[in-house]
Amino acid sequence: MDKRVLLIGNHKSFMVNAIAKGLEKEGYEVVNCGLSESEVKSIENRPEIYLLYLGDIKLEDSDFLKYINEAIDSERFLLYMIGNQEELSLGVTLIGKEKIQETYLRPLDVKMLAETLDTVVDYSAVDENLKKKILIIDDDGAMLRMMKTWLSVKYRVYMASSGKIALTFLGQNPVDLILLDYEMPVMNGPEVLKEIRNTQAIKHLPVIFLTAKDDKESVMKVVSLKPEKYLLKSMPKEKLTGAIDEFFNQKAKKANT
Repeated sequence: MDKRVLLIGNHKSFMVNAIAKGLEKEGYEVVNCGLSESEVKSIENRPEIYLLYLGDIKLEDSDFLKYINEAIDSERFLLYMIGNQEELSLGVTLIGKEKIQETYLRPLDVKMLAETLDTVVDYSAVDENLKKKILIIDDDGAMLRMMKTWLSVKYRVYMASSGKIALTFLGQNPVDLILLDYEMPVMNGPEVLKEIRNTQAIKHLPVIFLTAKDDKESVMKVVSLKPEKYLLKSMPKEKLTGAIDEFFNQKAKKANT
């Protein structure tokens, strides 16, 4: 991935121009575009990183946000949104939290944004076959998509919407980590983990519970099955993804000692 971004916003906006100049100082090529579907589509060789500035958003621009919501599924760009709390709430409502990499409150610290984008660019240069593989198991489609959006920058991510699908996948595909929902129909998380631990070929696989259940009884029920961690879905993105990064960092340190 090149250091190129598509900056979407009002061309006459002071903040849009300030963001563009700030990113250019950090070594990025900035392609400017208005809040228009036709303008976006007219750009050849579009960057893979979209920065959507909502500072000048109007009610009539909601159709454009709906277009972005549909386009991201097929065009696979990384979406970052900038705005005040009200503007970001509108953006998340029309596009969906699960499709957005990050949201930034304005006024924006462009240098901090550039550091985030540098990480994205660096990881995109890593061979896909060398990335750690994560399987996410959850019956909630929105949660699956959101976690894949958040994690696919650094990791190779697979998804399974049920325990049965996951076990079939694991029988044929090696992974480095499993993120497992606790409550699922037919076969819940503890039952899936028990089956994993009872299957010779995959019993060693590390499993992290990713759940809304934080009561002591639920935690104690799976302690004997030795999950690596127990993370709450309500955790902020930074803490949740940070815990997963920390798991791999610790594992790498142990391997090197």
